[in-house]
Amino acid sequence: MPTNTDTARQIAENLLDIDAVALRPDEPFTWTSGIKSPIYCDNRMTMSYPEVRQLIYRSFAAQIREKYGEAQVIAGTATAGIPHAAWVAEEMGLPMAYVRSKPKGHGKGNQIEGRLAAGAKVIVIEDLISTGGSSIEAARAVQEAGGEVLAVLAIFSYQFPTAEQAFAEAGFTFETLSNYTTLLDVAKEKGTIRPEQIETLKAWRENPQAYKG
Repeated sequence: MPTNTDTARQIAENLLDIDAVALRPDEPFTWTSGIKSPIYCDNRMTMSYPEVRQLIYRSFAAQIREKYGEAQVIAGTATAGIPHAAWVAEEMGLPMAYVRSKPKGHGKGNQIEGRLAAGAKVIVIEDLISTGGSSIEAARAVQEAGGEVLAVLAIFSYQFPTAEQAFAEAGFTFETLSNYTTLLDVAKEKGTIRPEQIETLKAWRENPQAYKG
């Protein structure tokens, strides 16, 4: 899951500057799952900052051109991946679709919105990868609709070992523009976190269930 270092650092810095990411190791957040977390990531904030979102979609486009040049469709995950997929598709002049978390309960019952031809080579755009579960479900939905998933690309990842294992077992490739390790490095340099908090923050990534804050 290689990442361009300069891009990863710039995006991490942007996410901190616009408060898309908050680090709070002394007063952890509580996720819906009950997991205590020293970080909260809301990449929807990037929509409101033209320079930030431009860096993101242009970085995605460059990554696709370099590694997945055969891509024919850009598919965003509902809901946070949709705007980024739209910008990437526009940048690359490619068709765009989006993937619902589950089939629509009325009408045609679609889970994939937009046209997806059988055999089309698809890049799935996600905003955030945590455990990888929802991203893998979206990729499977594309497969079931007849598409060939080249990769799942996301803005940011917590780098949970369980996510890497889940993607490997599902047979999907994933890459991110930035990640938790890079974010910690940038946050330390900016003074957002204290040096003595680094080990605690690193331990959370390795075993989030054991983290108590």
